[in-house]
Amino acid sequence: MTDSKYFATTKKGEIFELKAELTSDKKEKKKEAVKKVIASMTVGKDVSALFPDVVNCMQTDNLELKKLVYLYLMNYAKSQPDMAIMAVNTFVKDCEDTNPLIRALAVRTMGCIRVEKITEYLCEPLRRCLKDEDPYVRKTAAVCVAKLYDINADLVKDQGFIDKLVELISDSNPMVVANAVAALSEINAELEMNPASVNKLLTALNECTEWGQVFILDSLSNYEPKEENEAQSICDRVTPRLSHANSAVVLSCIKVIMKLMDMLTNEEVVAALMKKLAPPLVTLLSSEPEIQYVALRNINLIVQKRPAVLKNEMKVFFVKYNDPIYVKLEKLDIMIRLANQQNINPVLSELKEYATEVDVDFVRKAVRAIGRCAIKVESAAEKCVQTLIELIQTKVNYVVQEAIVVIKDIFRKYPNKYEGIIATLCENLDSLDEPEARAAMIWVLGEYAERIDNADELLETFLDGFHDESTQVQLQLLSAIVKLFLKKPTETQDLVQNVLSLATQDSDNPDLRDRGYIYWRLLSTDPAAAKEVVLAEKPLISEETDLLEPTLLDELIAHIGSLASVYHKPPTAFIEGSEIRRTRKPAKFGEASGSDQPSEEVPSVIPSADTGGDLLGDLLDLGPAQPATTGYPAVGSNDDAGAIDLLSMGLDSLLSTNPPQGPSGPSSLGVASSGGGGGLDDLLGLGMSGPSSLGSNTAAAPAPAAPSGGGLDDLFSLGSSFPSGGDTEFKFYSPPKQEWLAASAAKGLEILGTWKVQGGVIYADMTFSNRAMQPLSGFAIQFNKNSFGLIPSAPLNLTTLQPSQSLDVLLPVTKGGPVLRMDPLNNLQVAIKNNIQVFYFSCQIPFNVYFGTDGNLEPRSYVEMWKGFKSEEVTKTLYLTLSPHEIKSKLTANNIFIAKEVTVEGVQVLYCSMKLINGIYVLLEVKFNADGSVGVAMNATYADVLGYAFSSVETILQS
Repeated sequence: MTDSKYFATTKKGEIFELKAELTSDKKEKKKEAVKKVIASMTVGKDVSALFPDVVNCMQTDNLELKKLVYLYLMNYAKSQPDMAIMAVNTFVKDCEDTNPLIRALAVRTMGCIRVEKITEYLCEPLRRCLKDEDPYVRKTAAVCVAKLYDINADLVKDQGFIDKLVELISDSNPMVVANAVAALSEINAELEMNPASVNKLLTALNECTEWGQVFILDSLSNYEPKEENEAQSICDRVTPRLSHANSAVVLSCIKVIMKLMDMLTNEEVVAALMKKLAPPLVTLLSSEPEIQYVALRNINLIVQKRPAVLKNEMKVFFVKYNDPIYVKLEKLDIMIRLANQQNINPVLSELKEYATEVDVDFVRKAVRAIGRCAIKVESAAEKCVQTLIELIQTKVNYVVQEAIVVIKDIFRKYPNKYEGIIATLCENLDSLDEPEARAAMIWVLGEYAERIDNADELLETFLDGFHDESTQVQLQLLSAIVKLFLKKPTETQDLVQNVLSLATQDSDNPDLRDRGYIYWRLLSTDPAAAKEVVLAEKPLISEETDLLEPTLLDELIAHIGSLASVYHKPPTAFIEGSEIRRTRKPAKFGEASGSDQPSEEVPSVIPSADTGGDLLGDLLDLGPAQPATTGYPAVGSNDDAGAIDLLSMGLDSLLSTNPPQGPSGPSSLGVASSGGGGGLDDLLGLGMSGPSSLGSNTAAAPAPAAPSGGGLDDLFSLGSSFPSGGDTEFKFYSPPKQEWLAASAAKGLEILGTWKVQGGVIYADMTFSNRAMQPLSGFAIQFNKNSFGLIPSAPLNLTTLQPSQSLDVLLPVTKGGPVLRMDPLNNLQVAIKNNIQVFYFSCQIPFNVYFGTDGNLEPRSYVEMWKGFKSEEVTKTLYLTLSPHEIKSKLTANNIFIAKEVTVEGVQVLYCSMKLINGIYVLLEVKFNADGSVGVAMNATYADVLGYAFSSVETILQS
């Protein structure tokens, strides 16, 4: 009789009866009672009340009964942890039983009971079982270590169980070896292998279960042989696994061979291995659809890496009528990747057939595939275009729209070759309702406007509903009409004015508005330049635009057979909170490995100054992004600044550290109140009076009863100074971080940054964020020539940036590099390198960063220098809520030194000095007017820095 009878009863009072039967003296009756308990537990009944009684049944020699009790314990121990302790002694005793099945059962059950209190007692029995004489017990104990690690990782490390697992790699039993490798893989332990241990694994590979083979092959894929012969030997010994019935074993074997092929230099051996990879991959495609899909996703990676593997197997990827849509789409993608001159004809015939299917998504992809074939195989382009024209003539709406989209790309690939079909495209203008198709058609109209007689009328039809169009269509329409205007200016002036007005005045989209302003200013200032920019020859589009980046592809190849190869994303992109072992492409034998290079050497991303050439021009040719913020205001009449010869009239002339001395006309600092003299000469006791150059409203203030001091003696005296005010202290002003490099412009790398000075050292304070799906590494940074000769004084302290990770980095900066005048002066062009490529951006350094720590002047030197200035000072009245003490604190925190504090005719005045890091002196007067306003006057030994320094001081005081 079967055990189904235990699931048939539903009578009441059953718990009480079971309790009585469990305490029975008859072993058979007790066994029947436990079976009933397990049956009730299986169907979802709560039998936890029987926990003590079931635990008492553990003391038995009957293996079947013991298994049932252990099963009950695994289910209810978590809800009854205190009661579960009662079973510990029995577990420990069973681990020493003479029967290996009972020993293994005990250690397995202890590992499955996820109760912290029990794990403490598991260590000693587990240690004994790992050295047990029976291989069945050892292999069970190996898996138990992984389970214990999941419960308490620190306990496993402290007890040395990971080392015990490594020792089991050398076990004589292949099942023990396989389970040890599986456990180490599960806990993500680093397995250091040598040729001897690899040989053990390869030997065990032939005798263990299929899942054991998967774990062993995965471990072998992480091993890098030291010699080419060893790599060939491993390939030869794992190749028989390619014919295994389990698809997971096949994919793991392919992964090992793909990684080792990267290290082999013998092309004949590589070709032979590739030939062996094709049959198992083809066999996988005869499995059920789900396995087909996984195989196709992995094949997609393999053919991107090595297209020759399946170059003769195109027909395998032809779509079957009963394939699910997800299999059809993957096959289509691989067909395009394998297309070449030899097989293009049957491929085109298939694609044309697919374009008449009923599944819309599949048809769309088939039409796009025809266009991709035209771009990839030039000899078949004409036939592809003819096929697309035939499809357009079917008048099926979505087919027509997809065809127009891909024909636009064909025009880009083969200019002046297939433009004769434009008339056919224009016939279908009214049927276009999808943004991408409308944008493609508008591009064609603008690009070939000179060949279309009524191009202006066709574009004007789109303009009628401009605000209802998508952004993609609006941008394309704006560009197309500007192109039309440049080709036919007399006929389309009203049209271009209309679209520019719509884009700049009536649109809320910043991208559209900015493009409109650029076109407007180009057309209004220099139409010839506009023509060169807008109608410039366009670069040809590439054949494969959807290939994975090489570094990401190599990483995904290392994860063939896992979810990463199905998602086409690295594990770190979809597994959070787990440590993922990083993989890298191994070097070929005979080549230097990346790890052998000295780590302290900083890669050169910008040529050094002594290599010659126009370094600034080189950077600009590569298109660094200009910062969004505007420069400091220009000072004085400097309309010809743009005409300065950057090479001969740079900042070299500014580097003199000796400020100009000598007589000069009086230069008013404007410190007088309404009733007294003013200017520096008045301070020197010359009795000259004049209006304040600061324009302060001091006339409304009452005259002081008696002046508290004046003249040069007062300036040099230790007399009056400001009251101390509050105790507020300020730090160096550093603006909030701004976006220096956008992720969209740097393939996922985003940099936010600002500048600060700490301890007299300039730092670039940056936050690096990885918005990509792959890790970023190999970072280096270099500055272009700049106005103040700033260069990094240390390498960039950043190694690897994982996906979605952000790290703050402080880069110390010093002067001493090559000098080249920039516009604006504080502009800095930067190159940043990582494992993807070199990216360029520019940022503007807050001018207070250039204020040096040696800018303090003696009062007499201050007066003499001010009198020697030849330029006109800059003045402004500020309205601040700060006390004099707070203003003084802010200035000194930013290396603006107080030469003297005085009170002149009741007006408090600060005389301040600062010295830029290239030796230019800037002098500052701060006057506290009676009406609460603050008058600021500034002059410098070099007039061009005045605007920047003045704006910086104003920002500091208002921050």
